[in-house]
Amino acid sequence: MSESTEQVQNADRLWRGFRQEPFPDSLRRATFGGTHVWLLELDIAGCVLRWLDNGGTLDSMNSILLQSSIKDLDRVIPEIDDPAAAKYCQQLHQLAVLVSRNLPSTK
Repeated sequence: MSESTEQVQNADRLWRGFRQEPFPDSLRRATFGGTHVWLLELDIAGCVLRWLDNGGTLDSMNSILLQSSIKDLDRVIPEIDDPAAAKYCQQLHQLAVLVSRNLPSTK
């Protein structure tokens, strides 16, 4: 099994586990510095699904969106007071970073 295939399988496993978790009520209308958490989740989920569906590849537009969403989560997570909501966002971040690390580098 190639390393790429293994990473896709790892991400798929994390994604399936993440999808079992309900979106925290405390985040439904939460914004941090103008960033809506539900929109971050939607953007990252879309990128992860595209990456999984394409066998570990993502077009440049979605790669940029994923990187931007990771930076937004880096900024947002420390501001979340609800421990369960923070854990949810940390899991989302972990998944996004795993996909991001397995994208071809851009020049």
